[in-house]
Amino acid sequence: MTAAPTESASGRLPGGGQATAAGRVLAVLSAFGPAHPALTLSEISRRSGLTLTTTHRLVGELRQWGGLERGPDGRYAIGLRLLELGALAPHGLQLRELALPYLDDLHQATRANVHLAVRDGSDGVYVEALRARGAVKLMSRIGGRWPLHATGTGQVLLAFTEREAQDQLLRGPLKRFTPDTITDVAVLRRVLADVRRTGVAIAENQLTPDALAVAVPVRGQRDEVVAALGVTVQRGTVQSHALVPALAATARGISRALGAPSAKPEASGAVRASRTPGATALR
Repeated sequence: MTAAPTESASGRLPGGGQATAAGRVLAVLSAFGPAHPALTLSEISRRSGLTLTTTHRLVGELRQWGGLERGPDGRYAIGLRLLELGALAPHGLQLRELALPYLDDLHQATRANVHLAVRDGSDGVYVEALRARGAVKLMSRIGGRWPLHATGTGQVLLAFTEREAQDQLLRGPLKRFTPDTITDVAVLRRVLADVRRTGVAIAENQLTPDALAVAVPVRGQRDEVVAALGVTVQRGTVQSHALVPALAATARGISRALGAPSAKPEASGAVRASRTPGATALR
């Protein structure tokens, strides 16, 4: 039987982080993930690097607060209180709620998988993922995160990241997911420069084999890029340029709703477009 982990005498957890009160709580919450949505007390202890006694106390407090809930089988899962707090994030559920009608129109028009992502450090996090029936199978879900270099939405977010932060992100190794994943920094920099110039990212077989992803930026109140909107289809079923008009129109609609100056109708009396003007169903 494996012994329960112990916090070191120096006040650090086995992972190297300071064993502060907040750090311990975050360690408990970080024990959960897509592959581990429900855990026993012992599993939380082992994955968080905390003693069983400390884990028992913190889990009890989190459960009482609503951050964790206990199922009939005795396993713990993330509670609804955290979902309520997540809804307050301006680049999270609030953005998702505002964008959802536009995303649904895009989904209906293109018959493609649709994603809305924001940057969190070196990852792109999906705040919405609409899957098309019979479309290419993807490893995507709401809250899922992937390295920025390996997805269309991620490349958009990385392309419009401040240069200093971009340089820092590109210093680390770039993980390869398929033979076509861009892992050469020089090549990736050229791709990002092209994305900044054209406003469109095209990623083929980068994260998922036989998949074509096209993505564009979504802008906020100061015209800063706050999110990336993308569609993914089976490679060979449609040309990438055929997806751009519907994508661009949808991104402009979301950006306009967010108050982006560049997305406002022309003062010369331009007709206000529908959410996805000119979008035709792609079959």
